[in-house]
Amino acid sequence: SFRSVGDALKDRFDGASRVMVSNTELEAPAQRNDAAPHRVPRRDRYRFQLRPHNPDHKSPGSKDLVYLEPSPGFCEKNPRLGIPGTHGRACNDTSIGVDGCDLMCCGRGYRTETMFVVERCN
Repeated sequence: SFRSVGDALKDRFDGASRVMVSNTELEAPAQRNDAAPHRVPRRDRYRFQLRPHNPDHKSPGSKDLVYLEPSPGFCEKNPRLGIPGTHGRACNDTSIGVDGCDLMCCGRGYRTETMFVVERCN
């Protein structure tokens, strides 16, 4: 189901490992005597080694989710990366989700406003 796929992806995301690409395996494959010597055989195309960024961690498995560099912070404005920041955005002070003030305000604190809206009934 969609839910089980989402849960599995979230588990992998939460356990993702930072890695570096090892250059030891990036040598050119042995030359072969065939019609297309410039082509790399499919089995050799992605022959490189992913090493953990922290040497105390184990190398990732074939089903592990990995990343090469950490994501930028989204709390502060960064025009170069197109990140608007979260300052001044409306948040939900009762939510524990991504729209919640604790998460969205990045620990900076927030102020609450109470608004009364009068609407006509149908």
